[in-house]
Amino acid sequence: MSPDFSQPWVSNVCYHVFLLSHYNGSYLEKPEEERQKYGVHPTSLESDCLKKSNWGFLFTGIIGGALVTVYAVATPFITPALRKVCLPFVPATSKQIENVVKMLQHRRGSLVDIGSGDGRIVIAAAKEGFPAVGYELNPWLVWYSRYRAWREGVHGSAKFYISDLWKVTFAQYSNVVIFGVPQMMPQLERKLERELEDGARVIACRFPFPHWTPQHTAGEGIDTVWVYDMGTFRGRRRRA
Repeated sequence: MSPDFSQPWVSNVCYHVFLLSHYNGSYLEKPEEERQKYGVHPTSLESDCLKKSNWGFLFTGIIGGALVTVYAVATPFITPALRKVCLPFVPATSKQIENVVKMLQHRRGSLVDIGSGDGRIVIAAAKEGFPAVGYELNPWLVWYSRYRAWREGVHGSAKFYISDLWKVTFAQYSNVVIFGVPQMMPQLERKLERELEDGARVIACRFPFPHWTPQHTAGEGIDTVWVYDMGTFRGRRRRA
């Protein structure tokens, strides 16, 4: 087995063996001051090694802590992209919020935002007097939404929960807002049709539902919202 030269005591032993062999033992007979002419004092070597070791541990700790922090923050944002149906976080524009609020005029009852992101829709609805709830899978966004609701003074009527939308029942809500993606809309369409009452209103932002016919629309381009009244929609189906 070869010696571990990274250990300070191994380096010191080898150092002295070298001096003994090179100077035929005369090294040990010389006074301390004269011995120091031949190299660095052993205690100095130990001190340098200790300092380097401490700096190494500190550097490793900093890098490790930074990697853990990045992992903890990034994972909730990356994980949705790995799901079968990806619902990425894209903040609502001010015009989208304005269109949603416009389509909520003269409406009553509770409101839910499916995939509430940073809470903009829920907070805007709470300011209009709605008891509003947001469901979001990303815990960082939920905590930030709660902070924003507190800062805006509507934390009593704006609530946020960490949950998967497919595991939540929406039967108790009169107004449903969804910023969806095309891949999820057919499945969500079936879920809402099973669960919502006739008096419920669904507001879809960015993408419409594939099979429903909207009763109203507002805005244009990415700011367009489609409004579906469940009672009117079901009544048309029955007559057809």
